[in-house]
Amino acid sequence: MTDWLLLQLANYGAVLLFGVTFLSCLALPVPSSLLMLAGGAFVASGDLAITSTAPAALAGAILGDQLGFFFGHTMQARLQRQLATRPKRAALLKQAQSYLETHGGWSIFFSRWLFSPLGPYINIAAGLADYSRARFTLWGILGEMVWVSLYVTLGYVFAANISTVAELASDISGLLAGLALSVLSGLWLRQRLRATSAAKGHSDV
Repeated sequence: MTDWLLLQLANYGAVLLFGVTFLSCLALPVPSSLLMLAGGAFVASGDLAITSTAPAALAGAILGDQLGFFFGHTMQARLQRQLATRPKRAALLKQAQSYLETHGGWSIFFSRWLFSPLGPYINIAAGLADYSRARFTLWGILGEMVWVSLYVTLGYVFAANISTVAELASDISGLLAGLALSVLSGLWLRQRLRATSAAKGHSDV
């Protein structure tokens, strides 16, 4: 499938890039980063124009983010009803909302490009936690601008070594995402242990 998409890129550059970045932001397994690298290479060779390539990829990513947020937000009412009888899970959602309010902007920004495998799930979580849509949109657009600019520029500069650059970028992105999950899990566990310890201290009194 990837080889076929690369062959179509010269003919349907802007439309194809719009589609793959849109779908990738919904957690669908499409080679969006590779196609942006290839798009940059086609710009370098003169087969595509930068004025259509980068804006199309950016527009697809932004709309994909918005749709993911919308899914999370529309599921919120049903989730709240379910959590009404599950106080422990309701507390977890409250913690997620508090985290997004405190660190949300940076977590949204970096999950667009540095920890990109986490991006689609951050979108849904932000909607579920009732995060400010205006702030989500602002940080999301800034992050997607970095993502698109970075990959299209890399493709332009390293046009002769696209596959090597793509493989390296994928490996680094996956590694960083794994590290981010480990750190977040550790922070969440530490917070839960502190809460449990505090609750036990109150009960002893």
